Amino acid sequence: MPAPFHAFSPSHQTVLWLALISLILLAVARWKSPLLAMRMERILGTALLLTWPLALLSHWQAGTLEWANALPYHFCDIAAVSGGIALWTRHRTAAEIVYFFGLAGTLQGLITPNLKVDFPDPRFFAFFILHAGVVVTALHVVTSMRCPPRSGAILRMFGVTMTYAFSAALLNKLLNTNYGFLCHKPDQASLMDSLGAWPWYIGSMILLCMTLYSLLYLPFYITQMRSNKSV
Repeated sequence: MPAPFHAFSPSHQTVLWLALISLILLAVARWKSPLLAMRMERILGTALLLTWPLALLSHWQAGTLEWANALPYHFCDIAAVSGGIALWTRHRTAAEIVYFFGLAGTLQGLITPNLKVDFPDPRFFAFFILHAGVVVTALHVVTSMRCPPRSGAILRMFGVTMTYAFSAALLNKLLNTNYGFLCHKPDQASLMDSLGAWPWYIGSMILLCMTLYSLLYLPFYITQMRSNKSV
């Protein structure tokens, strides 16, 4: 019987420290050795792209595989795939998705994980490779890799978010799942607990997303305005 996971347990704190150290190492590598940095980025990108197969395998081995966890269609899964693409190709739209989705959504999952099993269960590794990897990638691509959000990023991300929400709702209807937590909130305590009851919290989540997107874009908007004035 796997040990139950508890937020901010020693294993959780270790993951948080490793994420911070990884971000620093990537930044130093970009500064000192671009070739080493590229190799590290591709390793991380490959790990993000493999999180879905790893999650499938871990759930299959544990006997917990079902439609609710079989598809890479949670908000964080979209961020992980986008992060893997951004790390390998520097694709600007992928970089924007992992930045906004990662820091507006996945960061919450890293801090308050919706996870039932602790280290060393394979599901523990699958969960935190995705969530920690996405947050590290989100910060790295817009800073050290110099792929900041472009003009109009907020409207683009609103379109991507609403497309995701409608398609996830359709998938939930067809498969009786809870992708995007659109049918009920996570079992673990999270920020969503303060957003109201179903279905009102869905609207609150959209408003919160747009607020967070705006705040995340603000530093780059200020930089762009200052750059335009200096021209």
